[in-house]
Amino acid sequence: MGNKLQKLGLIMTGVFAGVLISLNFSASADKNAMAPLPVEELRAFADVFNAVKQGYVEPVEDAKLINHAISGMLSGLDPHSAYLDSEAFRELQVGTQGEFGGLGIEVGMEDGFVKVISPIEDTPAFRAGVKAGDLIVKLDETPVKGMNLNDAVKRMRGKPNTQITLTVVRKGESRPLVLTLTREIIKVQSVKSKVYEPGYGYLRVAQFQENTAPSLVEHLGKLTKEGELRGLVLDLRNDPGGLLHGAVGVAAAFLPPGTLVVSTDGRTEDARREYRATPEDYLRGRGDDFLKDVPAAVRDLPMVVLVNGGSASASEIVAGALQDHKRAVVMGTQTFGKGSVQTIMPLNNNTAIKLTTARYYTPSGRSIQAKGIEPDIVVEESANGGSVRRLREADLAHHLGNDRDPEKILEGEARPDGSLPVGDDEIPETPRFELGGKDDYQLVQAVNLLKGLQIVQNRKQ
Repeated sequence: MGNKLQKLGLIMTGVFAGVLISLNFSASADKNAMAPLPVEELRAFADVFNAVKQGYVEPVEDAKLINHAISGMLSGLDPHSAYLDSEAFRELQVGTQGEFGGLGIEVGMEDGFVKVISPIEDTPAFRAGVKAGDLIVKLDETPVKGMNLNDAVKRMRGKPNTQITLTVVRKGESRPLVLTLTREIIKVQSVKSKVYEPGYGYLRVAQFQENTAPSLVEHLGKLTKEGELRGLVLDLRNDPGGLLHGAVGVAAAFLPPGTLVVSTDGRTEDARREYRATPEDYLRGRGDDFLKDVPAAVRDLPMVVLVNGGSASASEIVAGALQDHKRAVVMGTQTFGKGSVQTIMPLNNNTAIKLTTARYYTPSGRSIQAKGIEPDIVVEESANGGSVRRLREADLAHHLGNDRDPEKILEGEARPDGSLPVGDDEIPETPRFELGGKDDYQLVQAVNLLKGLQIVQNRKQ
């Protein structure tokens, strides 16, 4: 037993040392982070480890037990911290480039099930009718209960043209839905644009990737070449976020150079910093400054930013920056509320940990976490005042709190006891429509605002 404990102590010391080195702790870092390892707690861990090794019904490899322990330690912190094995780490790196094999779903874990945060546009999941808030309870014939998120994601991803059957529990449905999807190479076209009508441009950012900001600049150039613009709609609805420097670059395209876009604050010195509309913060030392090609007319063009409950993280950073600097009117419904920073820390065996290290704050100092961005003008998804009830950060188990507005409760958000406010179930679901299409009620109202016309629906009044 003594040898077991000594061995485990060395293993855990190595793990903790790796994390500390990755975080680049300085001598002035929080002293609690440098505290001695908790011997009593590690002894309890060693006892459990030994009991499993000796008494579990089947032999289990040491590496598997340690990996599961690390995974559980991270996933218990908040919905976004996680242990990434070599395959998950590789897929994360590929995913930021905008291409991977799978179904096209942003997911999280809740009560042991996979919960859909948002289907990605024009993917197998989106076309099959998967909705935000759906609980995936089975993958093919395998129950999800008991899987960790990485294992579930691995099963959903796979070779193109192969099929997988999802069993989905959806609020309002009397029985589970069984959906058979065919995997595809998911190529997320980060930016789309068109002239909505003469004089009014439409820009949609579906996800923030490595090339999102340069692509946005190209689309702005195309729009201005098609005729003089009198107004622009930037659509961030159902945008689950992505890379921070992509968000800074998009915001910088519409703000004066040097303007504060977002700040972060955490326990370590590296986690406390400001990101501004400067090449150092959106280029990260890569390539030429693409913002020099932003058409001059765009800098002062009247703008509306469309958001909804599916707008998260990087999209909330952009909306918050343009709102705080009064560069654009934010329209739509309350955003998701993911205002936390995840740092990827590679370990020495081709694995990594994704750790929440800070919170985001808008230029005026507002915390986005578990609160989101409140639109300047609330416009629901349909003329009858209905919007789909979407999952938000505050609905996720173990979500990080809002340190600057802890008492804030979102409209329609789950209370601490898990119940929903009276009337939430009565919100009608609107028919599925194409974002940017002719039936897009919110876009119509955004263009009306740009034209100076009266807003048909403004629930703030």
